[in-house]
Amino acid sequence: MEVGDLPVELWRLILAYLPLPDLGRCCLVCRAWRELILSLDSTRWRQLCLGCPECRHPNWPRRPHLPPASWREALRQHALASRTWTQNGSDLHSSACLHLFRRRKDRRVWHVATVAGGGYESLRGALAVAGPYDKVVLHPGVYEEQVEVALKVPVEIVGMGKLGDVSLLVSFDQQCPTARLCNVVFMPAWFSPVVYKTSSGHVQLDNCNFEGCQLHIRGPGTCQARFCSFAQGSSAHFLGVTISLMDSCEFSGGDSASVTVEGPPVSERNWAFKHLVALAKTFTMMTSIGSTEMSNQGRKDSVSTGSNGNSPFEGINTMEDWSKPEVDWETNWAKQKGGDSLLPGQDGTMIEEDGMETSSESSEEDDDDDLDGEKSTGLKLSYDQHGLAHLSMTDMPNSAFPTLLNLSAELQKDAEARDLAASVQGCLLRRCLLRDGKGGVHLCNHAQARLEANVFRGLNYAVRCIQNAKMVMLRNEVCGCKASGVFLRLSAQGLIAENNIHSNGEAGLDIRKGANPIILCNRIHSGLRSGIVVLGNGRGSIRSNQIYGNKEAGVYILFNGNPVVSGNHIFQGLAAGIAVNENGRGLITENVIRQNQWGGADIRRGGDPVLRNNFICYGYSDGVVVGERGRGLVEGNHIYGNRGCGVWVMSSSLPQLIGNHISHNRMYGLAVFCRKDTESAVNREGYRALQDRDRGERDNFNEEGELMAWESDIDSEDERFSSRRPITVALVENNCISQNGAVGVFVKSSEPLNVVSNMVKSNRGAGVCVIQSAQLTRLVGNCVLCNGWTGVSVDRECRVELRGNGVYGNTCHGVCFRGDGLIVENDVVDNTTGGIRVMDNADVKVLRNRVQAVRGYGISVKQLARGVVQENLVYQSRPTTTKTPIRTNAQNLECVVLNNSLLTPRSQALWALENPPARPHNSNPSSVTPSTIPAHLALTMTNRITASVESGCHNNGSIFCSIL
Repeated sequence: MEVGDLPVELWRLILAYLPLPDLGRCCLVCRAWRELILSLDSTRWRQLCLGCPECRHPNWPRRPHLPPASWREALRQHALASRTWTQNGSDLHSSACLHLFRRRKDRRVWHVATVAGGGYESLRGALAVAGPYDKVVLHPGVYEEQVEVALKVPVEIVGMGKLGDVSLLVSFDQQCPTARLCNVVFMPAWFSPVVYKTSSGHVQLDNCNFEGCQLHIRGPGTCQARFCSFAQGSSAHFLGVTISLMDSCEFSGGDSASVTVEGPPVSERNWAFKHLVALAKTFTMMTSIGSTEMSNQGRKDSVSTGSNGNSPFEGINTMEDWSKPEVDWETNWAKQKGGDSLLPGQDGTMIEEDGMETSSESSEEDDDDDLDGEKSTGLKLSYDQHGLAHLSMTDMPNSAFPTLLNLSAELQKDAEARDLAASVQGCLLRRCLLRDGKGGVHLCNHAQARLEANVFRGLNYAVRCIQNAKMVMLRNEVCGCKASGVFLRLSAQGLIAENNIHSNGEAGLDIRKGANPIILCNRIHSGLRSGIVVLGNGRGSIRSNQIYGNKEAGVYILFNGNPVVSGNHIFQGLAAGIAVNENGRGLITENVIRQNQWGGADIRRGGDPVLRNNFICYGYSDGVVVGERGRGLVEGNHIYGNRGCGVWVMSSSLPQLIGNHISHNRMYGLAVFCRKDTESAVNREGYRALQDRDRGERDNFNEEGELMAWESDIDSEDERFSSRRPITVALVENNCISQNGAVGVFVKSSEPLNVVSNMVKSNRGAGVCVIQSAQLTRLVGNCVLCNGWTGVSVDRECRVELRGNGVYGNTCHGVCFRGDGLIVENDVVDNTTGGIRVMDNADVKVLRNRVQAVRGYGISVKQLARGVVQENLVYQSRPTTTKTPIRTNAQNLECVVLNNSLLTPRSQALWALENPPARPHNSNPSSVTPSTIPAHLALTMTNRITASVESGCHNNGSIFCSIL
């Protein structure tokens, strides 16, 4: 009969009554019939799948409320898996011919019941007469054996009725090549908690419950457990297994690890190895197909965590948006409303000291203005071709951040990760639920395991991998753990990819003591502590992850941890984005670190990372914080749009800031501060103090009794305090510091500082402001351009050397100098009020500079300043002015003025900075490395002081930065 003779709906109604064999025969009629049978997926195929007593819901136990992609495919996979235990047919019969028919003919069914007339009365009696591959059917009841039962021939034991009707208080020792148990409940016998063990054969467990007992598999023995429940402290132990599969199982209520894998896989393999490997690869391929869907769902989930409902990738704030939002944090932050421009002196833009300094300058401007009432300017010197012109072209980068690579792209780049992703050796857990117990999976002593598409929920820890163990962890969900979600130590390795790790009591990932995993494309978020912690010589490659919404640092590196953190999005954390503390190191490159409540990157206490080519932006605090005794190389980063400073450096630290773009931050572009008291030392203890406080309140999840304190992971003193580079002076070189809300470079330091070849442009305060410099601060080869106040301002009792700089087009004076030092061979041109102003009790040498002021004096020496003004060239802006180019106090006998020249303009064509051209002169980024800095630049620090913010800031720290 043709399909078209009846409506499709009627055919579906008729075919819904066919059993499984008849449906298979109908599929073989023709293509039209096959398509018709396949269209019964949500009706007849669903009924057949759920009606199979050996198989629970295909998505049990993780998501039993969600239907599978195909009920027919789920039933097919069950049928294939249920036959694995019978694949060993080589020794069934002596005759190889017709061996399939003879197996069916020879197989017998033995019934065991506790009621009269139900066959054998005991399980032991039925097993004694059962032949190879016979089936033993247990009728409802409780079966108990007083001694261990040995399985010496392949046999299948199946419980009748619903799951729970048949209970076994039996301890099995499998001594045969294969066996299968289905639809029974295991409970411990009186003499042993181990209910099943094998050391050489293969056992298949389908739809079984384990209550308060243990399953032991020793290599080369293998196990395949499907749709089993391990409750009331039940667990599975694998020792030296080559491969075993745990598919769709549930573990709950354990007092120790639910699954323990110990020892390296043995070299010997039993007959089931090749079949289980093929089945495992099928599982891996199926989950890979679904990974795209899970990734998309992950993005949707992360959207709900984004501020203002924006996606973490697409909802990027622009600079206009950043100045307007209303923010109300739990830490009593004031709401900021409206106003898309921040002026010097306005709330939230400058720290108090700067406001005091600028006001003192402005109070003395009137006498300069009175000398020349003419507001129009004369001919201007051209300085556009100075050596740092290439930096002046740099503005805020495009708001389109680099996109995260997916797992396929990462595996293409990394051969080691690709090999790990394809490996299936050891124990494989797939689609399991591990909940409400002490531990999930414990790997130790060179063990290997693969964890795929599992859910870990409500445990003390989810996965613990130690002692050179290796694991592959793909597409799992780890949430609600009381301690760290995934814990690796003692040279553990593996691949951790595309997992959703969230809402854990400690770190999402804890890596220590030589562990070196590859962490790719995970979502690590909403943790009560940090996202990832690397300490105690821990390493690892952390790439293309989303790390967001954690209450402490997104990535926390300390105690000689040395990971590679590359290409991640770290955002919306309630503390720092990346914190490097207690002699931590690491390569931190090409990450997007944004919208974190504390500093985007926070480096303190001997932290010595390489921070390169990152986007650090839109933070509610400072962009980069280098705290007390912080070190490291901060190179090529885009630091912009932060509500605090772009870079906050404390003077007891020795960072290198090279080639960064620091712009559009609400406060200083770069601030160097010092402080001599330790009032907030308790706050600096950070993570360790919290750990000590909570240690008594939390259970110790380490089975060896290891202390949770991270100090136990410190290595030898020599190794801890070794540095990769001999740095003795903080270096700021080749940075572009522009369009920040206050001073471009603000220095209040008691230690030496080198500021070399930087572009300081268009900041709303002064370009460079030095209000404290007990040791020498060197400003060499910088371009200070078009800032909203003085180009370079040096306060009283500061030691500063200005050499080879270009100070152009600033709103107030070019250079205002009140301290001690040198002003040598600078170009101070086109500044609105005056050129070089020396005042108060300054002691300075002003030598061989080229100076031009729009109005005011070229060089002005006021009060009782001392020093020498010699061989300077002063350009007179307007030929008609009667103002003297160099003004000195007639009563001041301490200042020597001699051999200075005055140049009057003739025509614009001849009016230029020539021989040499406009300073600074270095046209290319400096190739000077810290190790090659001349000895006279490297002034050794003698006094180390703790650093914090002076008065006028919240909590005696940066206005937004707290210390981890």
